[in-house]
Amino acid sequence: MTHYGYIGLGNLGANCAACLLRAGMQVTVFDLNPKLAERLVAMGATLAPSAEALAGAVDHVITCLPSPAVSERVLRNILPQMKPGASWLEMSTLGREEVLRLGAVAAEAGVRMMELPVTGGVHLAAQGKITMLAGGDKDLYDLHLPAMQAMGDRIFHMGPLGSSSIIKVITNMLAFIHLKATSEALMLAKRGGLDLAQAHAAIAASSGNSFVHETEGALILNGSYDIAFNIDLALKDLGFALGFGKEFGVPLDLASMTNQTYIAAKAAYGGEAQSPMIAKLLEDLLGTDLRAEGFPARLE
Repeated sequence: MTHYGYIGLGNLGANCAACLLRAGMQVTVFDLNPKLAERLVAMGATLAPSAEALAGAVDHVITCLPSPAVSERVLRNILPQMKPGASWLEMSTLGREEVLRLGAVAAEAGVRMMELPVTGGVHLAAQGKITMLAGGDKDLYDLHLPAMQAMGDRIFHMGPLGSSSIIKVITNMLAFIHLKATSEALMLAKRGGLDLAQAHAAIAASSGNSFVHETEGALILNGSYDIAFNIDLALKDLGFALGFGKEFGVPLDLASMTNQTYIAAKAAYGGEAQSPMIAKLLEDLLGTDLRAEGFPARLE
C-alpha cells in the first residue's frame, strides 16, 4: 500500500488527510502545531516528529501550506530525506512561475512534482467532494489518481506542470468577484424591503445564481462570515490573477475592483478576517445589516 506523508494540517489539509485515512490509506502527518494532528492520529495516522522525518518514512509527500515561501522552505528541508522514486504533491496555491521553479528544484534532487490545487471550499474537502486540479506528467497523475479520488469527486488533469496554477487562480478570482456581486445583490434586496431569506432563495433559483451565492451568501446572512478562508489569502490569489492579466494582456476590470474592495476590508478588519467580510464593508457603510433566520454559521 502506498504510504503518503501529509504536511500542513490547516482547515483544508486536515480534511484531505482525513479522506485518505477513511479510504484505508497509510498516512503519516506533520504540522508545526501538533494539536492539529490529534484528530488524524485518532483515525489511524502516524504523527512524525518533523517534516524531515516524515519525508524519510513515506513513499510520497503531500504539502498544503499557507504561502509560497513556506512551501519552498519545507521542500528544501525534505528533499534530502525523500526516498528514491518519491514524488511531491503540492496542494498549496502557488503562482505558475513558483510552481515551475520549485518543480525544477525538486527535479534536481530526483523528485517529481505534481501540482494539485483544489477548489470548492473546506466543507467539500471534509466530505471528500472537493474539485482537484492536477498539473504534471500523465503517468504521475495516473499513479496518484486513487489518492485524488479519495480526497475529491471531480478531478481534472489540466496539463503539464504550471497549468493548474492558472486555472486555480481563475476559479478563485471568479469566486471573489461573485462574492462582491452577491453582497451588493443582497444589500439591494434588503434596502428594497424584501425578505432576505426569500430573496436568497429566489436568486438561487434564477439565472443570476452562483455557487458562491448559495454557500458564502448563506454565511453572510447568518453573520458568521466563516468560510475558513481569510482576506490575506484572497489578496494573495487576486494578486496572482492580476499578474496573469498583465502577462497575458487581458484587462481584468472586475478583478481589479474586487482587489480594491479586499484591500479596504483588510484595512477595516485585518488580514485574518474571513473573506466574506467584504460584505460587512457595505453593511457598515450603509448602517444596514444583512441578517436572516435559518442560515448556518458554517457550511457542512
